[in-house]
Amino acid sequence: MQALWWKVFKSLLMSLGTLMLLAALVLLGANLWVLGSTRGLIEQELPMCSRERIGIVFGTSHWTRSGVRNPYFESRMVAAAQLVHSGRVNHLLLSGDNSTRYYNEPVTMWRDLRGRQVRDVDMTLDYAGFSTFDTLARARDVFGVERALLITQTWHLPRALFIGKALGLEVSGCAAVPQGPVTGLWRIKAREWLARVATLGDLYLWGREPYFLGPMEPLKIFPRRWEASETMGVRGVSASAFAMRKAHGSASDTLSSTLRSPAREGRGADE
Repeated sequence: MQALWWKVFKSLLMSLGTLMLLAALVLLGANLWVLGSTRGLIEQELPMCSRERIGIVFGTSHWTRSGVRNPYFESRMVAAAQLVHSGRVNHLLLSGDNSTRYYNEPVTMWRDLRGRQVRDVDMTLDYAGFSTFDTLARARDVFGVERALLITQTWHLPRALFIGKALGLEVSGCAAVPQGPVTGLWRIKAREWLARVATLGDLYLWGREPYFLGPMEPLKIFPRRWEASETMGVRGVSASAFAMRKAHGSASDTLSSTLRSPAREGRGADE
């Protein structure tokens, strides 16, 4: 009898070991796939990030659980504002969670960027960016985005870029690097390793759909003041030539949506 129980126990141990090995292989393989296919799309320095008409900023909490300002939120706002002011990005799509009454990531980002002198017309709020997948699917299906610069942390960019590519978007990544050391980074990176595996399931196994889509709201991209003044005279272009160029260019600038009043509140697009 004791020998029989030992055989059963040994068999269970072997089965458990096999399952753990398979899980480790899946985890490693999924992460290598996501990281390998997006490695060349990430730029670590803001001045070197590719020029795009649209930049997508992923929402996250303004504060940490310990009650201090979230360094990831801060670095995303710094990067987004600098990209707009340097002319590398024309328009920001601020996408985040707005699922409860007391939590509103898009409006918090909008307020912060206004304080950094980013114009209202250069920002569109997406209140249903409940996850990275939802943000990118809505960017394509609701806001008419075809190509964009993704603005978030280095650990988040591979998954965001992988999803964007899988959805048919032309995307590149611009890393928002926090100033100074950040506590608990290992936990975030460990969670991200698991999230990459779940992403492959979302995309290729169970056919995930966005939580909420809604009607099309194509983005409207307005010229920057310095672009208008530069076109009108700084480089010797006449006002009539500027008017003709504006008329010809208006068709290509019809992607878009004006700023909406807050209606929803929520959880965060890094998920």
